[in-house]
Amino acid sequence: MKTTIVIPSYNEMKTLPAVLKAISGLAMEKEVIVVDDGSSDGTREWTDKAISGKEFPFELKIIKHEKNTGKGGALMTGFNAATGDIVIVQDADLEYDPSYIPAIVKPIEEGRADAVFGSRLISGKSETYNVFYLWGNQLLTFLVNLLFGAKMTDSYTCYKAFRVPLLKKMRLVSTGFEIEAELSCKTAFMGLRFEELSIIYASRSRGDGKKINYKDAIKGVLKIFKLRFTLRQADFN
Repeated sequence: MKTTIVIPSYNEMKTLPAVLKAISGLAMEKEVIVVDDGSSDGTREWTDKAISGKEFPFELKIIKHEKNTGKGGALMTGFNAATGDIVIVQDADLEYDPSYIPAIVKPIEEGRADAVFGSRLISGKSETYNVFYLWGNQLLTFLVNLLFGAKMTDSYTCYKAFRVPLLKKMRLVSTGFEIEAELSCKTAFMGLRFEELSIIYASRSRGDGKKINYKDAIKGVLKIFKLRFTLRQADFN
């Protein structure tokens, strides 16, 4: 099965080449879609050269947004362009190690799952930027579990993999980081066969470019409650 790896990228020139190099070493059928979300740091020019020079031994596509739309906006663009059977998200900042990707998509390839998340919280070994980020994630995950009957440990993980037809049925609308809440809530609401895989994660600091903040946590809480009272099964027919 072919896997589409979607990489939302906004001013990540310092780390994106290393992410793509790491993906080069994955022994799997894949395409990689980088969605440049209005970068101004040279990412666009570099990716154009990488594609024209065939720098990487896989199918690499670049989609450029003229303006920054947010993580959700970039992901929706990438999801719509996916031609694989499975899609997985890879952040461009090296907080997540691409070597986990084959293991995360394997349950879907083997027909055991429709959605697989890489959980940073199962092992207890992940590095968190600060305790407030951890508490925020735990609150958001608690709400998803409480309101949607889910059994997740990490609803805001980057590593989310789906069968493409089911992902496209979700009809996603969130343009910011609250896309993570929408994906998690709809995974539970649709009754998708769900698994989690333990991963180890190394958070970067605000000074290194970390973008999510407390306002995004508030938006996530509001999104979860909104979805709880507005989702209907007919939305996914």
